[in-house]
Amino acid sequence: MNYEEFTTPGSVPIKAWVRGVPLEAEARAQLERTARLPFIASHVAVMPDVHLGMGATVGSVVPTVGAIIPAAVGVDIGCGMCALRTSLTAADLPESLGQVRSAIEQAVPHGRSDNGGRNDRGGWSHLPKRVERLWADQLEAGYRAITAKYRVLDRGNSANHLGTLGTGNHFIEVCLDEANQVWFMLHSGSRGVGNRLGQHFIGLARDDCRHAGIDLPDRDLAYFAEGSEHFADYVQAVGWAQDYARLNRQAMMEAVVEAVAAVPGIKPFTSTLEAVNCHHNYVQQERHFGQDCWVTRKGAVRAGAGDLGIIPGSMGARSYIVRGKGNPESFCSCSHGAGRVMSRTAAKKRFSLEDHERATVGVECRKDIHVIDETPMAYKDIDAVMAAQQDLVEIVHTLKQVVCVKG
Repeated sequence: MNYEEFTTPGSVPIKAWVRGVPLEAEARAQLERTARLPFIASHVAVMPDVHLGMGATVGSVVPTVGAIIPAAVGVDIGCGMCALRTSLTAADLPESLGQVRSAIEQAVPHGRSDNGGRNDRGGWSHLPKRVERLWADQLEAGYRAITAKYRVLDRGNSANHLGTLGTGNHFIEVCLDEANQVWFMLHSGSRGVGNRLGQHFIGLARDDCRHAGIDLPDRDLAYFAEGSEHFADYVQAVGWAQDYARLNRQAMMEAVVEAVAAVPGIKPFTSTLEAVNCHHNYVQQERHFGQDCWVTRKGAVRAGAGDLGIIPGSMGARSYIVRGKGNPESFCSCSHGAGRVMSRTAAKKRFSLEDHERATVGVECRKDIHVIDETPMAYKDIDAVMAAQQDLVEIVHTLKQVVCVKG
């Protein structure tokens, strides 16, 4: 048994894969509040990248029967990772990786301000053809169905963020694996439209619970009961946002491949050897311990037997392509990354630009005060995180970034 189990009166057990990694008191208290809800199935599972979150604990897996908690899914619905292996090797990359980074920054809108690349505050000014096609063929009809009932959600610009990176911990990287093979890897979600959907339904859940006189251990744990009007509408909306997030990553990855291929000196390459596209903020129906339930993974990746997943480190640390072992006690889940050890505000106060520069030596990336909150020291030791979940996943590839584009 590689997990620690703890319970409090009136709660289901909490099983936590946290040996050798910190579990902050505030995160544990947040987990205990979740575990008191009457519709939790079996137990709550906790991944080694666990830390205090908005709405629910990041790094938690929450199985529910007859209800869904919108704030546990969060507002970055469908946020996740995409990784693709190419036929390029380290020797095929140019000596100066600055032009690779610049090409990616020009191809994919990112960040709040112009960092030498495209600013994605307002999204695309003119939609690329690939984005127009994805929106029209796979997303527009679902969006119209949702906003026909919830007109407040229709801002008219939901296609403009498709194929854009965002800010915060979202990133695009060029990495090398253990054989010096080149990979492209990126992290993003459902962008502004997912945020709108999430915020709106979180508010509706709070209203529903208040009107029903439901006493909650935390207002962020407001829920929709299965069979209610808002439950069905939320399932429709969250499913659509998860599709948006997956297609957003697909569009960006296509743009990255084209951008790098156009860099002078890069030889023709293929990029169909292996690809992974997985959510880590989402909800879906699954069967565990003989029971059909809704599984919410808040900062966790599905790791069923044979499932490929991605566990990234920080800007200066290794990342991993993993294969799930299908551990039933974790609801077939694993961590979604290293996990923060301090808030963004604390990181900005504690670390200097010189600290960040030392931590990212050898990585072509932003080295300015605006990314201090994402510096490697703000995250847990990825090696300790991986050691804590050896019974959840096996490592398939170890990646080290050489280029990192941050929002």
